[in-house]
Amino acid sequence: MKRMLFILAILLAFTGIQAQKISHIEATRSWYHVYDDNGKKVYTFSTTQGDVVAYSDSFYIVKHGSWYYTYDAKGKKLHTFSVSNVGEVLNAAGDTFTSRKGNWIYTWDKKGKKLNTRSR
Repeated sequence: MKRMLFILAILLAFTGIQAQKISHIEATRSWYHVYDDNGKKVYTFSTTQGDVVAYSDSFYIVKHGSWYYTYDAKGKKLHTFSVSNVGEVLNAAGDTFTSRKGNWIYTWDKKGKKLNTRSR
């Protein structure tokens, strides 16, 4: 019985550690609201922090001035990118996003690693 309770406690702890999934991001006048896949609001941030340019189920990208920032669903900053290095963000999916700079398309992971480069 004690062993079953121990295993149950581990399973509950593990499910609590799992990453939050983003369902959608809603923009109001001055705020962005991040919702999980259950429709629950998990994070709110001000539009003064920048504009959301793309998001996937695991992260979102905000552009502020000459910088892109990636964040997880709970608003933890994952990485900072220079617009001059990344170019224009095209879209995000899974744990990656694509950008275009000149005649090149880049694929990046949400934590800043360049995964692929190809010509347009």
